[in-house]
Amino acid sequence: MKLNVYEIIEKRKSIRKYKNTPVPRAVLDRVLAAGMHAPSGKNRQNWRFFVVQGKKRDDYLKYSQKSWLGVKDVLQKRLKPSLYEFTERFFYTLGGAPVIIFCYSLNDSEERYHTSIGSVYMAVENMILAAVSDGLGTCPMGAPLEIKEEVDKFLGIKNISTPPGSELELLCGLVLGYPDHDPPKAPRQTEGRIVWLE
Repeated sequence: MKLNVYEIIEKRKSIRKYKNTPVPRAVLDRVLAAGMHAPSGKNRQNWRFFVVQGKKRDDYLKYSQKSWLGVKDVLQKRLKPSLYEFTERFFYTLGGAPVIIFCYSLNDSEERYHTSIGSVYMAVENMILAAVSDGLGTCPMGAPLEIKEEVDKFLGIKNISTPPGSELELLCGLVLGYPDHDPPKAPRQTEGRIVWLE
């Protein structure tokens, strides 16, 4: 049974353990296409996605482990010990997820910075929801930003041609695959989040 958009939004949760099942190229193409249907400032469609699989994905694990060092102290204060240990294992294995999508913004002086990066994050959310619709799980990660220069080098960003006066900026990683657990979703905090003006 196909879920409606509200059910998909409610079903979405961050997945940190995945089945050892490849994601078909047609499914990945569909998820990426959903991302590129997002709105963008001045219709610049400034997102750039780098899809990492196979050996390249395995090679990234040492970088994921290094990025953990930049976030572990904050997480240790916020998470109970068992969840902290589970999260640490995730950084060392990426939960066995077969796909990582690194999401970049092509920034230039013709568009305001926050509009450019906001456009990319809207595309990322589209991909996350499309993945849920296709039975996939995802986990967006800000930790690659802890080592963004190394990630840029790993992906060969400097070798990619960009228009004069523009540059590619890493915004997040998105781990993707078929879920192998069904964790509880953190309760939504609604108090004080919405202000009505009439």
